[in-house]
Amino acid sequence: MRIRFALNGEPCEVEAPPTRTLLDWLREERGLTGTKEGCNEGDCGACTVMVTDEAGARALNACILFLPQLEGRAVRTVEGISAPDGQMHPVQRAMVAEHGSQCGFCTPGFVVSMAVGHLNGRTDWDDVLAGNLCRCTGYAPIVRAAEAAAEEPAPDWMRDVPPEARSATSVAEGGAPDAPGGYADTGGDWGHTAPMAATGASREGDPGEASEAVRPESADALAAWYVENPDAVLVAGATDVGLWVTKSLRDIGSVAFLGGCADLKRVERTAETIRFGAMVSMTDVLAVLRETHPSYAAMVRRYGSEQVRNAATIGGNIANGSPIGDNPPALIALGATLHLRRGDERREMRLEDFFLDYGRQDRRPGEFVEAVSLPASAPAFRVYKLSKRFDQDISAVCGAFNLAVENGTVTAARIAFGGMAGIPKRAAAVEAALTGRPWTEDTVTAALPAFAEDFAPMSDMRASAAYRLEAAGNMLRRYFADMSGQATDVREITA
Repeated sequence: MRIRFALNGEPCEVEAPPTRTLLDWLREERGLTGTKEGCNEGDCGACTVMVTDEAGARALNACILFLPQLEGRAVRTVEGISAPDGQMHPVQRAMVAEHGSQCGFCTPGFVVSMAVGHLNGRTDWDDVLAGNLCRCTGYAPIVRAAEAAAEEPAPDWMRDVPPEARSATSVAEGGAPDAPGGYADTGGDWGHTAPMAATGASREGDPGEASEAVRPESADALAAWYVENPDAVLVAGATDVGLWVTKSLRDIGSVAFLGGCADLKRVERTAETIRFGAMVSMTDVLAVLRETHPSYAAMVRRYGSEQVRNAATIGGNIANGSPIGDNPPALIALGATLHLRRGDERREMRLEDFFLDYGRQDRRPGEFVEAVSLPASAPAFRVYKLSKRFDQDISAVCGAFNLAVENGTVTAARIAFGGMAGIPKRAAAVEAALTGRPWTEDTVTAALPAFAEDFAPMSDMRASAAYRLEAAGNMLRRYFADMSGQATDVREITA
């Protein structure tokens, strides 16, 4: 498959199998070994690169980023963080001055994450660097370096222009994209993109390679192709599918890369609802939720890492049907509506009805998640995530609560959990035990045994069944305390 992008400020055209990761290609084909392989699953940040498109510059994990996802974008590795003449970036100088590198393995990833944050004017370094693991526990000097560099201006060489944007500008001005840094030598007109990218067949027997790959440029093109190829894999951010290749060495067959479907990246807001297109990244979801649903936003802030949120999509998190996905419990408690599409047919359903059983959803062959809609306001909505690590960890239990209380009585309740069953699921018995009763601590205590009617959780490495049941009950207690005005956030409570 042919992919065209910019690499460290220079045009680049690659012919590669569709599921070749950027990390492998950088190290094996380009000799850019500053980008390290650590976990190879998007957890440690050693492989962090900067990727720029029409939405701006973001940090991504190269280890689970397939080359076709870079089409029309600009990539900058740690080798491209310094200037072409060798001048160091402010964060590099600060890392030296603050002794921010020990063994050095993690340093390139930290430098790239810091440089992206610096370019974007970020100062919330605990968030920016949460996806970068320092094995030497040298976080203090690294954060000091980030803070020291924050006052310096962003270097001009870091302001990449994505190839698609650059070529479109050249064409619009009446010229060919052949100016310095242009792409005329690639043999293609970057100012015009076909509705469906060219496909290519892999060599038979190569593990992890797709047999056919396409890059639809709209939801219409995707719908038409997917009806004819219902067994294909749809790749949104690849934060899940990437591991199928890097860890399971799976041949994923035919694949469609959805990054070109701009109409699936839209956020539509009215006074009553918010509609997220399936390809809206979790970073962009977080930005909206901070305005509308702060408790949900606080949970999404802990969803993966900066790099993972920059790639992961809300539609992908729903469509993979994971029983421990963090979005579905929150969306179910909000009464969200799921929008599905198959060819020209569209249908809607309550989100909780989408999940049928472990690994099974109400999705017909050739049908895909197009969007999800949720209320624009829910003042009594809260969501709580319990995991062994505060940042970047899979939930042991995720609980979401949305109760209506009138004149001191519970008039309606929507409570949903992840990690408690084979699917994200409402706590119907608990809801019934609360509805129509006074909103008091006694009512909450009386409702706790109902959790055992709703859920029979499993024991695994994250938590035992008994712990999960107790934790779920304690989340209801926390919700009551939270709605009563008590401080319940662990970051707000001190001994």
